[in-house]
Parts: sequence; structure tokens; C-alpha cells
Amino acid sequence: MADQPFDPLSKTVLAEGIANQLLKADVHPLPPKNRFVGAGVYALYYSGKFAPYRKITSEANDGVPTVPYVGKAIPKGSRKGGAAKSGNALFNRLHKHSVSIGHAPNLKLEHFSCRYLVCDEAWITFCEAMLITRFQPLWNVFVLGFGINAPGGGRRGQRKSMWDTLHPGRPEANNLPPNDKTVAELKKMVMRFLEGKQQPIITPTEAVIEEDQEDDSPA
Repeated sequence: MADQPFDPLSKTVLAEGIANQLLKADVHPLPPKNRFVGAGVYALYYSGKFAPYRKITSEANDGVPTVPYVGKAIPKGSRKGGAAKSGNALFNRLHKHSVSIGHAPNLKLEHFSCRYLVCDEAWITFCEAMLITRFQPLWNVFVLGFGINAPGGGRRGQRKSMWDTLHPGRPEANNLPPNDKTVAELKKMVMRFLEGKQQPIITPTEAVIEEDQEDDSPA
């Protein structure tokens, strides 16, 4: 079979360009020290001591931590088709993640860092989906619930997420019914996932929908 002609606008090529541009960005603490303007995409990194995550830390990856989560921040109003101003959407999203992590007794905020990429609104959701496809981040495709802005926010029958079960403390999740899996079971599942053993994961499209349950209110 003849080689397919190179298409500079193919999803694969665009995805590589997006990922490479993000990976060239400066590394910042979580949240970044200075508020900035813009919307876009981001990646979080973890270098802590939570035992099930050992394989994604810098110690296990030649000094370079692995991405456990990627996400996006879209200007408020854009989903409704109105004129949207980006404001501090991306900074606000990173700040909210730092608050969630700060509630967890088995995570430390100083063990997290981030990279972010401010980009045009038209590309943000595509960028996020491509980054999830590229990195298959733990908290996007397997340990679900970190990106939900308000755990238990009125959805009937919702149980405590995998993330809130492993990392309890967020006030909004404290009164939810327990997850179907115990903490011990989830830890074993995480370790199997990070060892490359087959585990049930969600698709990038489903991961984007999961993350879309966040809002864009100011930090």
C-alpha cells in the first residue's frame, strides 16, 4: 500500500503541535503566582508521595513527572453562543484545582505544578481532547471526579467519585453516598492501571464531557 500523503491539517499533526507547544511552556506552581488573562488548556504534574501514584512521579521518570490531568478553561458565556470575554478563565480554573487538592489530607499542593497554554477559544475543546488522547492522564480517563466543579450538585443517584474516595475532604462530596469501590480496591486498580494492565477507562470524548461539568466563576 502506498504511503498516505502528508496532511499538515490532520488531527494527528495538529495534536502533536498542540502537545509540543504546551510542553514548551514554562512550569509554574499550582496555582501560578500571578493572575493572568486568557482562556486555554493546561496540564498538571504530580511529584508527591501518595503510594499508588509512584509510577507517575519524577522519581520514577528520570526527574520528569508525568501528567495526571489535563483540562481546559472556556470563557463564561461561550457555551451559550454569546459574546464571551476570556477574563481570567484559565487562571481561575487552575486556582479552583488548587483548592480541591488543598482539601485532600493525602495530597500536598507543593507537590503539584502546571503548564498552561492560552489559545483562541475556537481551538480550546479540540486541544483538550487531543491532549487527553496523547497523554491518557490518570485523572481524566480512570480516576474520575477531580474535574467536577460541584460534586453532588443535584444529580440524582450520584455517589462519591473515585477521586473523592481516594482523596476525601471536598465539602461538596462529604455527604454523598459512598462509591461502589473501597479505598483499598481503588488503590489496587490505580496501580494496575499505571502498570499498563487492562482497566476500564473512558474515551477522550467522555473525558471532555466529564470535565465540562465545571463552571467558569471567578476564583
